[in-house]
Amino acid sequence: MEQLTRSDLYSLENYAVIRDEYRAEVMAHKKLRHLQLGENLRLLFEDRMTMQYQVQEMLRIEKIFDTEGIEDELGAYNPLIPDGQNLKAVMMIEFSDVEERKDALAKMIGIERKTWLEVSGFDKVFPISNEDLERETDEKTSSVHFLRFEFTPEMISALKEGVEMKAGVDHTEYQYEMVVDDSVRQSLVGDFD
Repeated sequence: MEQLTRSDLYSLENYAVIRDEYRAEVMAHKKLRHLQLGENLRLLFEDRMTMQYQVQEMLRIEKIFDTEGIEDELGAYNPLIPDGQNLKAVMMIEFSDVEERKDALAKMIGIERKTWLEVSGFDKVFPISNEDLERETDEKTSSVHFLRFEFTPEMISALKEGVEMKAGVDHTEYQYEMVVDDSVRQSLVGDFD
């Protein structure tokens, strides 16, 4: 999957004209790119389209139109685009009650390293996490983590052939396992092209 360049982006004026329609298209696309792992953990898988939307929105909100500002935004978001051998996701730990969230984050240190994807017939793939900065302390973990799941060529071939994919978490404080819905699996397989 190619990185975004300035030439891929809409001008602020053009984006204002197409924004509603474009946003609806991206939201429909995103529905096929998330996994709910139990009650409190969600993975949102990023790709070129989701990152272009993020960049366009940041440029619009911040009213950035100069070359340097645009390049800064591209530099921040391009690393979240898969490169053909991996899936990249934002992991969100979600608790509506503030005190419950605080207690849970104190108990879930390391959960990002215990979250996995599995291609049927292969070992679980645990992610490389938070390459941009450290997101945990000795006291708690963050409610947001960035994950990169690296796949072997054999795993990718199997996924393209239609084998089942599972996802889960093997943390002492949070355990969950699921079969990935086929429509989501098919969307994610597109990241390997």
